[in-house]
Amino acid sequence: QARLVESGGGLVPAGGSLTLSCVVSGTIGSITYMGWYRQAPGKERELVADITGDGVTNYADPVKGRFSISRDNARNTLYLQMNSLKPEDTAVYFCNIKWEIARPPHITDEYDRWGQGTQVTVSS
Repeated sequence: QARLVESGGGLVPAGGSLTLSCVVSGTIGSITYMGWYRQAPGKERELVADITGDGVTNYADPVKGRFSISRDNARNTLYLQMNSLKPEDTAVYFCNIKWEIARPPHITDEYDRWGQGTQVTVSS
């Protein structure tokens, strides 16, 4: 069973930086999607940034120009570099990864996993 483990969260002052990591362990197939989401208290989980299997990135408007998503295929690790942090960035951050495993001749199994989350707190 594949497992996702996030790390790198913490408490930082406004204007500070953090780098989150999401390590994928276990057997996975062809990754089709990797994303970072966050959920603040009393709010719904929302997309922060994502990257497709082809490497196309996408960012939510509130984090554009401040956050950067990247992946290290050799280490099966997803990163989120967060700069110029604001108090409104305070949330639990989750990584999400989707992958496919082909079962020839005609079937493709799709998988979707979430990490356990890592807390990011930005003080004003």
